Amino acid sequence: MPTLKGLLFNQFAAEGLSALVEEMQSSYTAKKGRRFNHNNITYEIGRPVFQGNAIEFEVSSKIPEDELKTPKAMQSYFEQMKKILEKSANKPASIEMENIVWDSKKDTEKKRNYVKLQYSYPLDDLFDNKLVASRHEKVINGEVDSSLPDSPSAFTLAGKVVLAVVRETIQQRGKESLTELMEVNKKVKASLKG
Repeated sequence: MPTLKGLLFNQFAAEGLSALVEEMQSSYTAKKGRRFNHNNITYEIGRPVFQGNAIEFEVSSKIPEDELKTPKAMQSYFEQMKKILEKSANKPASIEMENIVWDSKKDTEKKRNYVKLQYSYPLDDLFDNKLVASRHEKVINGEVDSSLPDSPSAFTLAGKVVLAVVRETIQQRGKESLTELMEVNKKVKASLKG
């Protein structure tokens, strides 16, 4: 049974990741849904899920099939990506190659291979008590903090500060994960060309 804390954190994690989608789509070529394109690679930011006292979300990138013609080359591309990402300071909980079959018009079938990274963060790792106390103190002393949510579920000012920090933390960690995925794609593509 989900807790109120888990439900609220998931709601504000969703807001953080949605803001990240908007940021990425405005910085790069926007695509449908939660996707964008950069350097001929499509990236997607998944929605968060509250699972076992943690917030989980996925980021993925399409394997550039137009540059890699064989299944063996695509598998090699994935293995190189995985090898680099497993050494990351922000190591994903799982790294998988996923094949998605997409039928947009019911008469054409498109297969896409993706590198899918799943991240999982315990609820208590999504905010720092010292940061919350500092921001709470500033608000009490009259400083305006426009990032504070107007949530009827947060009964105290400190609760609103916590939810704002959760939203910002997930957005920042999502951005770091995406930036790293983009850099790894760039590195692996370059190694295949030369």
